[in-house]
Amino acid sequence: MNDSDQFDWNDLKHFLAIARQGSALAASKVLGLSQSTVQRRLTELESSLSCQLVHRHAKGYRLTELGHQLRPHVEQVEDAIAALERHLAASKTALVGTIRVTCPEPFVYRIMKSQLLTLFYARYPRLHVEFVMSDRFLDLSKGEAEIAIRAGEMSDETLIGRKISDSPWGIYASLSYVEKHGKPERIEDINRHFVIGFDGALNDHRAARWLRENAPQAQVVARVNSIPGLVYAMKSGLGLAPLPIALVDNEPQVLRVLGPIPALSTSWYLLMHRDLRRTPRVRAFFDFIIERLDVIRPILIEPASQQETKSSADR
Repeated sequence: MNDSDQFDWNDLKHFLAIARQGSALAASKVLGLSQSTVQRRLTELESSLSCQLVHRHAKGYRLTELGHQLRPHVEQVEDAIAALERHLAASKTALVGTIRVTCPEPFVYRIMKSQLLTLFYARYPRLHVEFVMSDRFLDLSKGEAEIAIRAGEMSDETLIGRKISDSPWGIYASLSYVEKHGKPERIEDINRHFVIGFDGALNDHRAARWLRENAPQAQVVARVNSIPGLVYAMKSGLGLAPLPIALVDNEPQVLRVLGPIPALSTSWYLLMHRDLRRTPRVRAFFDFIIERLDVIRPILIEPASQQETKSSADR
């Protein structure tokens, strides 16, 4: 490879995305690019390296032997670049710029309707919060976001944070489903009902495991890979579904048939990468959320109707 054929380092991202996702379409969704762009950049990378990295099939891509050999080295480059970016971010001292925050989509809407951001911007007018929503947990170590408001147990040792609340869950059904099939009186009764199952990134969710363990004989009529999808399927009358009380309690035409169920309760955490703990703009948002737990906790654990009642009373 001569100097004129040097590859673009950015093309390594496209190679990794395809290696991890198995197809250009799935990789394009992760990268936020068009499928044709991902395919073109991979082809350009192979051309500049004068070697084939993937086998192309009708159903997706499979790494060549050389592709398998190169993947761990490319991942090391990815980690090094992410670490460099975090250190550069930490070196900036001005309280100005954007903080990228990942949070489940239904709760982003509730945050936007609350006074939380208004209070934050009043204190830090040169800072801006950008929400990044995804069906999967975004990787803070790779810079996909800087702050996470996330439900579930902490398992990544590169992250630091604080538990901010517990979220109770129950079993829900639409009124139309209950009118047609009745409702369970005990947990074991779920075995005689239709249920909505979990798929994709949610397949290992605590609620998915609980449903498999406690209602193994229940008939799964649909599987979804997002919490909004689970809510929609339940409201459509397809079957029973475990859901956060804050999300659907007191919703029209919806009934909580069981719960709160202690085994389904999840914890909410505020998280950031440990390399960013001294980055002023990131730390400012992190510390602000901890200071205003009185505002963020109701958003995460109370039904929307209760928050609207409180808001009306405040006015």
